Amino acid sequence: MTPVWEIAALSLKVSLWAVACSLPAGIACAWVLARCRFPGKMLLDGLVHLPLVTPPVVVGYLLLAVLGRNGALGGWLHDTFGVSLTFTWKGAAVAAAVMAFPLMVRAIRLGIESVDRRLEEAARALGATPLRALFTVTLPLAAPGLISGALLAFARCLGEFGATITFVSNVPGQTRTLPLAIYTLLQTPEGETAAAWLAGVSLMLAILALATSELAARAVRKRLGRGT
Repeated sequence: MTPVWEIAALSLKVSLWAVACSLPAGIACAWVLARCRFPGKMLLDGLVHLPLVTPPVVVGYLLLAVLGRNGALGGWLHDTFGVSLTFTWKGAAVAAAVMAFPLMVRAIRLGIESVDRRLEEAARALGATPLRALFTVTLPLAAPGLISGALLAFARCLGEFGATITFVSNVPGQTRTLPLAIYTLLQTPEGETAAAWLAGVSLMLAILALATSELAARAVRKRLGRGT
């Protein structure tokens, strides 16, 4: 059995990369849903939140169909760049990012919607472009939502199981994150003790991420003068 610290390190690596790579898309999507009106907005909102209501195994199967070696996009990535996501930690990060994306977008969207539009309009009246107003006014004021979204997504990535095992399997040292390691141990005779240790590590990391999210959001709100 792989040492606990290696499994925890792999889980942290997968989760951090998943959040870091999906955060720009999450901010863009949240801003579009919070500030724009266009035909098909409801459809986009539904697609963003689809992983929340779809069985994770189905999401993993769709990822395998699209990004697998024989998938349309996955085959192109392999043939053109030699990149293969299946059976690798990169694929596990993709699966985790997809499953955590709705939570990230929802928290960031709420943060953006809490920003007074008149402040953005004032910035534009002073000559700021929409993009500059976004980065100098909207996002700084929506920082509590950004922090909460990123850390909630991180916590969700730590617990991802169904989509990961379906898309990238359960490969020791590559895709066997904490939830998959616990599952493996529970299928092994006399593996309950080790599974309990890993479950404790998972709970500790999740609680730490949630507590950090709350404390960081409170600190930012206090700094912005919004109280605690």
